Amino acid sequence: MPPKRQMPTARLRRLAREMRRLRSGSGLTREEVTARTAVNEATLYRLETGKGRPQRRTLTALLDTYGVEEAKREAILTLSSQADEQGWLRPYHADLPDEYVGYISFEAEARSVRNYESLFVPGLLQTEDYARAVVRGVLPAASAKEVGQRVQARVERQVVFSRDPSLELWAIVDEAALRRVVGGPGVMADQLNHLADIAAEPCVTLQVIPFGSGAHPGMPGSFVVMDFPDPEDPMLVYIDSMAGDLFLEADEDIRRYSQIFDHLRALALSPGDSADLITTLAQETK
Repeated sequence: MPPKRQMPTARLRRLAREMRRLRSGSGLTREEVTARTAVNEATLYRLETGKGRPQRRTLTALLDTYGVEEAKREAILTLSSQADEQGWLRPYHADLPDEYVGYISFEAEARSVRNYESLFVPGLLQTEDYARAVVRGVLPAASAKEVGQRVQARVERQVVFSRDPSLELWAIVDEAALRRVVGGPGVMADQLNHLADIAAEPCVTLQVIPFGSGAHPGMPGSFVVMDFPDPEDPMLVYIDSMAGDLFLEADEDIRRYSQIFDHLRALALSPGDSADLITTLAQETK
């Protein structure tokens, strides 16, 4: 049986950042920490990059070495004990790519998501039939089981709109994504009607960048900017591309993509005009 994967969570990411900060503050290299604690350097790397949760005795040895005071120590031990709590996890997620499972995890914990899409309807707003057509089109070699798992995961992600408090989604979509007839006219018309309906929900803001806007900074590709309820969890940028999936958390990357999103928001039609365009396209697609 393959080893159980450590799924990423916002808490695990926070723990990793805190342990990097503590080691840096102590002035010790990873090699020096290994020599003092006998904690394997590879284990220390996994802990500091959020790829694994340490055993309590390992974490205690590190906190002793860093000279962490009692109150701070208890907070970190508590954080570690909660680091892999995942109410969203489903058994079939073990068969999905690590990067996608990581994205689902962070999205489930996020307070708000800003999503720009150039070619597809945002995943959180897709109907089941549209999602199935997308998966089949993008992954032509996928088995029926793999297609079903990805579609199920995409549909289940939408539970974030029914939780309390609801996820706040601000989605910007290029007009090209709405005019591409995915799954046939009937499927696409249903998808567009669904967009018009869900755009009326208070937790969703939807804007369309019309063709008339010309070239814009979103043309290189789609991206997502997430922020989280706890101020200790910094914002996160996710990029899905043919070259692979990337998670970015450096301040300069957060600023850059936030600025791009603001620029796209200014270029896009207003939410009301966007809804009118979507309704018109739905009628034309039937």
